[in-house]
Amino acid sequence: MDLKEIQNLIKFVSNSGVAEVKLETGDIKITIRTTLEGNTPDITYVQQAPMAQALPASAPVAAPQAPAAAVAAAPAAENANYITVKSPMIGTFYRKPSPDKPMFVEVGSTIGKGDVLCVIEAMKLFNEIESEVSGKILKILVDDMSPVEFDQPLFLVDPS
Repeated sequence: MDLKEIQNLIKFVSNSGVAEVKLETGDIKITIRTTLEGNTPDITYVQQAPMAQALPASAPVAAPQAPAAAVAAAPAAENANYITVKSPMIGTFYRKPSPDKPMFVEVGSTIGKGDVLCVIEAMKLFNEIESEVSGKILKILVDDMSPVEFDQPLFLVDPS
């Protein structure tokens, strides 16, 4: 199953009114949950079963490094009081509605619940991504016109 087939499946399920669909083909498992009036936001999980690979006996196995994990944990602790707005889909991230229009938000912008933060284009459809929280934009984590993955962090918001 390729990416285009998965995107078409997501689009079909979201338009059909079905709350949840599970699909298993070979080594790929897909669960698509959509919202019905008043439920939680759309969540899509794509999981591929790990494939066993035979390693040569002489291949060294790298030991995990504790310092790298400690360094990664430090920024996460700093951001504990902030909310990360994540991408709800795969597509191309745009900070403005069209090339001749101003950006939706900038660093330091105050946002309210329901304000449009960006647009993600997927399969020639431009989807406005709205804020689910009120606060102040601290950091924009993705460059304009960049591809984004599902659940990729896009913005860091201070809710206070």
